[in-house]
Amino acid sequence: MKEGDFRRREFIGLEVEVLDSTCASFVGLKGKVVDETRNMFKVDVGGSEKTVPKDCCEFLFVEGRATHKVSGKDIKFRPEDRIKKVR
Repeated sequence: MKEGDFRRREFIGLEVEVLDSTCASFVGLKGKVVDETRNMFKVDVGGSEKTVPKDCCEFLFVEGRATHKVSGKDIKFRPEDRIKKVR
């Protein structure tokens, strides 16, 4: 799967890790995406939900055995609009 194609998909249910962020408290956060808005992910981290902004973070998504590194700026759209915007 090309990276552009991955960025068009649904992220809810995927495992995610914050690789880099302008806010150090998000770096290293790992969990499962449970909800998504235009600007944020809600991530279940050990039974606690954390809200993570997209635009200041770089994410590593795990899908089966594959991993995908994605800049939050590239996916800062409503999920239903992302398919139209990301190329």
